[in-house]
Amino acid sequence: MTPGPVQALSRHSFVAGLSEAQIATLALIAGEAAFRENEVILKDGERSSSFYLVIDGSVSVELRTARYAVCVQALGPGQVFGWSSLLDHQDTLFQVRAREYTTTLRLDGAALKRLCKAEPELGAEILQRTLQVVAGRVKATEIRFAEMCGIRV
Repeated sequence: MTPGPVQALSRHSFVAGLSEAQIATLALIAGEAAFRENEVILKDGERSSSFYLVIDGSVSVELRTARYAVCVQALGPGQVFGWSSLLDHQDTLFQVRAREYTTTLRLDGAALKRLCKAEPELGAEILQRTLQVVAGRVKATEIRFAEMCGIRV
């Protein structure tokens, strides 16, 4: 394993407070993934297989219809997406598009699920942090819909 993923992971806020051993374990299933501006990373309604940690650049989390997409939340360095990859039989709810050239660490979702089961302490931390992400996404969606309905938030 090259030192790159370990160093990038250890600087990412999603894993802040994890032990060096836990970060090294996560690095074993991580690889860098880069996306061009406007590239769709995740399509809504499809099964996500990866959990992404944004390193540089930014992405837009979008609710999409046949005619348009609404940005629910913009994510930058230190944030994550692809949480549905941790669930069995859960399609992606949002489309995720790169807003600019973006680099991420991509964690294999199936391998991450296995790690969470095999190492309960790590699993509890990952799932707690992921629940915070899900709650933030729900809140961002509520705010966006309120704005579209003319309700001051």
